[in-house]
Amino acid sequence: MRSPILPAVVVLLLAVSPAVAAMTGPAKTEKTALGEVLANEHGMTLYTFKKDGHDKSNCTAKCAEAWPPFIAPADAKPSGHWSIVTRPDGAKQWAFKGKPLYTWKDDHEPGQTTGNGHLNGAWEVARP
Repeated sequence: MRSPILPAVVVLLLAVSPAVAAMTGPAKTEKTALGEVLANEHGMTLYTFKKDGHDKSNCTAKCAEAWPPFIAPADAKPSGHWSIVTRPDGAKQWAFKGKPLYTWKDDHEPGQTTGNGHLNGAWEVARP
């Protein structure tokens, strides 16, 4: 007699697998007051900028000083929802679902989201 639990486990694994595969990349998730967000390796919240194009950063100069780009190493490879943007200065930056990612200079502890909503909502936490 087969266990009814085994088919349920298989269905659950199949449902979760695409979500896990989509998240495999340079960032992790962090629980914050705003819910789950993408974060860099230090747990610092990542943000997107509504004025960016698909796989194109428009945050340069003083903007990039306040919103440091989430820089990709030279040997980084795109995978799943993760792509790499070439910035105007030639640096490589991570993007998730085509949206370049940044940290915020005024977030000082992992899980802070003080940049969310800045510039009349142009900056938003990046969500998995």
